[in-house]
Amino acid sequence: MAAATAMAMAMLAALAILVLVPSARGLNRAEFPPGFLFGVATSAYQVEGAYLEDGKGLSNWDFFTHTNSRGIDDGRNGDVADDHYHRYMEDVEIIHSLGVNSYRFSISWARILPRGRLGGVNSAGIDFYDRLIAAVVQKGIEPFVTLHHFDLPHEMETRYGGWLGAGIRRSSTTTRTCASRRLVTG
Repeated sequence: MAAATAMAMAMLAALAILVLVPSARGLNRAEFPPGFLFGVATSAYQVEGAYLEDGKGLSNWDFFTHTNSRGIDDGRNGDVADDHYHRYMEDVEIIHSLGVNSYRFSISWARILPRGRLGGVNSAGIDFYDRLIAAVVQKGIEPFVTLHHFDLPHEMETRYGGWLGAGIRRSSTTTRTCASRRLVTG
């Protein structure tokens, strides 16, 4: 067992050297074509937190982590996460300090449409994404919105069986329409 562990550690060290040494010289933007986008990305469930705050509905991941915490090694959930919902301005400053020119983030359907298409639009959720987009654009960073990154309103999961159910197409159309009409940078 000790030999296997030593071998694994040696392989990990070799991999680290292969990855880190070439990057030590830094990135030279001149090596990339004009207009190349350097960016960072986040996922709503993994960073936002603000569990059920400001009208956010229960998502499939909220439900899973609260009812099946045995399926997660340390039992954590996304209730607070990185608290991006409250600290997004600090996060945008960090993104800006990295010198990137694009930011890809996802929208939590449960934050903008807490019950899917059946419960109406949550204005507080839309307002959050409006403020986030405005802050990103103000820093000269191009926002890219991902409409689905693995979290659905729990009601859509139970009502339609998630993406396996035919009824979800209407709800996904509602989400796309809501996002495209309401989250416009100008």
